[in-house]
Amino acid sequence: MSNPSRLLVIDEGTTGTRALVFDGTGTIRSRAYSEFTQYHPAADRVEHDPEEIWQLTSARITDALRRDGTEPAALSAIGITNQRATTVLWDRSTGEAVAPAIVWQDLRTAAMAADLAPEWGAAVQARTGWTLAPVYSSLSLCWLLENDRDLARRAEAGELAFGTIDSWLVHRLTGGRTHAISASNAAVTGAYDLLADRWYEEWLGALGLPMSLFPDVVDDSGLIATTDPSVTGAETPITAAIADQSAALFGQGCVRPGDAKTTHGTGTFLDVNTGTEPVISRHGLSTIVAWRRDGVTTYGLEGYAPVTGSAVQWLRDGAELLTEAAETQELARGVEDNNGVYFVPALTGLGAPSWDSSARGLLIGLTPGTKRGHLARAALEGIVYSIKDFIELMSQESGQAVTTMRADGGASANDFLLQFQADMLGATIHRPSNVEATAFGAACLAGLGVGVWSDPQDCFRATGDDAVFTPSMDEATRDANYTQWQRAVERAKGWAVRP
Repeated sequence: MSNPSRLLVIDEGTTGTRALVFDGTGTIRSRAYSEFTQYHPAADRVEHDPEEIWQLTSARITDALRRDGTEPAALSAIGITNQRATTVLWDRSTGEAVAPAIVWQDLRTAAMAADLAPEWGAAVQARTGWTLAPVYSSLSLCWLLENDRDLARRAEAGELAFGTIDSWLVHRLTGGRTHAISASNAAVTGAYDLLADRWYEEWLGALGLPMSLFPDVVDDSGLIATTDPSVTGAETPITAAIADQSAALFGQGCVRPGDAKTTHGTGTFLDVNTGTEPVISRHGLSTIVAWRRDGVTTYGLEGYAPVTGSAVQWLRDGAELLTEAAETQELARGVEDNNGVYFVPALTGLGAPSWDSSARGLLIGLTPGTKRGHLARAALEGIVYSIKDFIELMSQESGQAVTTMRADGGASANDFLLQFQADMLGATIHRPSNVEATAFGAACLAGLGVGVWSDPQDCFRATGDDAVFTPSMDEATRDANYTQWQRAVERAKGWAVRP
């Protein structure tokens, strides 16, 4: 039976903005997408223009609604899902950004993180669930204030507001009335105390960050705010704001402890639902707030490799070995094996469990017989090896053996990648028919927030698998391949020596 409800989802990624309209059956009715500019003012820096993101978001919302023939007043609710840990700073009175957004991939605070680690590393990891690293929004915020005296003065005077991309969009959608951050996004800033369930004031005090900068922490699903009709054309409830990996975990139906998914995007993320008690990793994995609904928090463990899909983009745009990223599947299948070639995609350092921001990308094993297909295959295999680096730790620390998982994200359309993932992880991989799991998760949570669906299972009734990949590699081959990968990773570490 059809459901006339309409839900607008804003899916704000690292490279582009997408607006989608869903109906009450979870079906996408329309979508609109634009890439936005990636700024690299120095080798270790990645920035976005918050104003450009907002302008493109506003335009794509208009496009998506027009394509579905939906008026703003007819929307049941709005859901937001976003790239995490990107730092946005704006003026409370004008509502305008006062600095470029520092993207989660940025490495400018690597030296700061290394200097603080001896005194604060263990403490912040135990309280925030994240290894002290450049991805911390709190460090990026500290850098902005340390490098601009006027910003520091205005922050002390209470004139500035900090937030992640969800905060920025809520701020703009509400005409500046609301300064909030969802629990899942707060937990990724490296500034939120998971055990005390509040901002980690001791750490922020040590960084010299005024608490007035920080937004209110709200549920990921429920009434967060209402849009300003002068901005959006109607008063519409915003009933979901959730970090992208958490949205994908929910959208994949991973609502029980032990359920796991991988998202293959700019980076590759592996997340497992660990239930209602936080599990603080002892081996460099990250503790996330999967989502918070009705004041009840569900937690997860996460491992991520920051550069995987973007390594394939580098083969296309940087090395110019590809015309389209999708070519990698045909190229990889055109060679019998990797011919001893390994690609460690540490273009911006290594994530869990190594957490080495000084590591750099490495191609090793090249011989006169190396062909383009071997390089493409090595890039795809490197994505999977990056996951295998932390999956066993995840199973051990969560107390749940991961023998099956779901996969989403743009690169999940690559059959070679998912089959190799099944082979190397010894796990059955399910690819859903709808690979827009991130946007779908935000739609589900927004719909639950206004009663479009009564419980999570209602959201998932229309979902199914597009393909299932089962392991076919023998254990000896798997172990031999992985041993070689580990040797390659060791050679990539510590390459960018601090001056």
